[in-house]
Amino acid sequence: MTAYSTHTDQELIALLKKGNASAFTEIFDRYNGALYIHAFKRLQDREECRDLVQDLLTTLWLKRDEINFTTTLSGYLYMSVRNKIFNLLSKKKLNKGYISAIQQIAEEGNITTDHLARQNQLTEIIDREITALPTRTREIFELSRKGFLSHKEIAQQLDISEQTVKTTVNNALKILRVKLGSMFFLVV
Repeated sequence: MTAYSTHTDQELIALLKKGNASAFTEIFDRYNGALYIHAFKRLQDREECRDLVQDLLTTLWLKRDEINFTTTLSGYLYMSVRNKIFNLLSKKKLNKGYISAIQQIAEEGNITTDHLARQNQLTEIIDREITALPTRTREIFELSRKGFLSHKEIAQQLDISEQTVKTTVNNALKILRVKLGSMFFLVV
């Protein structure tokens, strides 16, 4: 039995406020286990409970001059544990929200990035096949699909018949359908 074990909580508080390390050790020994059990009932995590109680008791020592005990020592300590648990749970909930939001952004970002990469690859393949078309067919096809000109406008620009433009565009589409298969319809 230590010399301080017979002291009341009020006597220990008075000695603690004077910086008496032995009084703090008695408070620690008296309440550490009970505070841990109190925290464990709510958190069910040994490490978190140990850290929480350790943090509380360390703060008690470091801020002993600033703390005003309006209740009993045990009331103050239990209330402090409860508040620390609430803060910890609130942080966890907030962190889960952040993590969830970050995961969602990452997943959507990956989908967007993946989609853009596939679209770029597909565009390259289609451009390569369009480049492989005969010169005049490619020229008419590009004016139609990339220049967004009507068959009539292309015919006037190239001084050919509208029917020739229509036939050439249709032939180009047939060639591309054969070479590209179903990929062609995803972009064109």
